[in-house]
Amino acid sequence: PPSLPEYFVVPSSLADQDLKLYSYSFIGRRMPLWSWNHPNGSALVRMANIKDVLQQRRIDQRICNAITRSHPLRSDVYKSDLDKCLPNIQEIQAAHIKLKQLCVNEPFEETEEKWLSSLENTRWLEYVR
Repeated sequence: PPSLPEYFVVPSSLADQDLKLYSYSFIGRRMPLWSWNHPNGSALVRMANIKDVLQQRRIDQRICNAITRSHPLRSDVYKSDLDKCLPNIQEIQAAHIKLKQLCVNEPFEETEEKWLSSLENTRWLEYVR
C-alpha cells in the first residue's frame, strides 16, 4: 500500500515469501511491523486484523512464533487489541477541541474553581498518558 513506509523492520525469522503471502490476509495489507525496541529486549510490533477468520489463528500463530524466534531473549509474545483499549481518532480529536476551547475561549480567572475538573472532562490528559 502507498501509505506504508519505503523501509520497515519485520521479524528476521519470517521469510519474504511468507510476508508476501500473509500480507493479503491483513486488512489493508498491513503486515506486522516492528515499530519500537527497548534495550531490555521489549519490542512493539504493530499488526492489523486478519480478514479471514478461518485462517486467523494459523497466521497469527506463525507470526507470533516468528516474533519470538527473532526476539533476543526468546520471550513470549503479549498481544493487545488496541482497538478495544485505546481511544479512536474521533475521540482524540474531540478531546483536543475541548482542550483548545478550555485554554483559549475561557479566561482562567473566571473559571479557576472549575478549570481542573473541566480539564479532566476533556479526557485529553487521559489520552496522552
